[in-house]
Amino acid sequence: MSGKPPVVAILGLGEAGGEFARDLRAAGAVVRGYDPVVPSAFDSEAAAADGADLVLSVNSSAAAVDALRTGLPKVSGVWADLNTASPGKKRELAAIAAGAAVDFADVAIMAPVPGRGLRVPMLASGPAAGAVSKLLGALGATVEVLPGDAGVAAERKLLRSVFFKGMSAAVVEALEAARAAGVQDWLRGVIVEELTRADESTVERLVTGSVKHAKRRTAEMAAAAEMLGELGVAADVAAASRDQLARLSSGSSNATSVPRLGEELR
Repeated sequence: MSGKPPVVAILGLGEAGGEFARDLRAAGAVVRGYDPVVPSAFDSEAAAADGADLVLSVNSSAAAVDALRTGLPKVSGVWADLNTASPGKKRELAAIAAGAAVDFADVAIMAPVPGRGLRVPMLASGPAAGAVSKLLGALGATVEVLPGDAGVAAERKLLRSVFFKGMSAAVVEALEAARAAGVQDWLRGVIVEELTRADESTVERLVTGSVKHAKRRTAEMAAAAEMLGELGVAADVAAASRDQLARLSSGSSNATSVPRLGEELR
């Protein structure tokens, strides 16, 4: 690239892609954008990718394979897939790219893009992870390189999602039920207090308490799911919690392996 501004193709000009395009332009990159539903100067993935130093695929997991196959004939730089997809899908994409002798990186966006843009924290793995980190880093991004093949970054993101999105689902369901019961403000206060008091011992207490008291808590969550039904609220999380506790009670879950018994979290 020797002194010339890097050329970055962005496939997908939605919320994330649009903000990346804006910030990359501001950082001095030449940006080419393509989205089948957004008017642009390019009419296909291949046209946008032609001659680009870096292609950022930010469309969707469902569209990722087709986008890669369509763009590959014109790719001479690095292809980075930023879509939220399973590790298996990322490995599939990496294999397709390798078959066409195209460098590939699995990139995971680790926080909401709005308000952060290119400054959003990202993880990268796969053959071209270092190249992506270096190129985007020069433009103001922070991309942490993880050792390992494509799929490693996606795995980290989705493991985190199991916790965060699962917690969010529990909060939403609990508050919906509390609203139906007429005590939403009280429960919101309880949730805020519990989250505020959380510290490094909280995870151990949550896991240990669930394992140690699984039988009793199975009955408790069965009652909770029944109550939600009486309130006319779908018991998605409560029923899943009941079923998980039943598995813990039977000893058929890996979560039964804990380092030590801690304080019960009632």
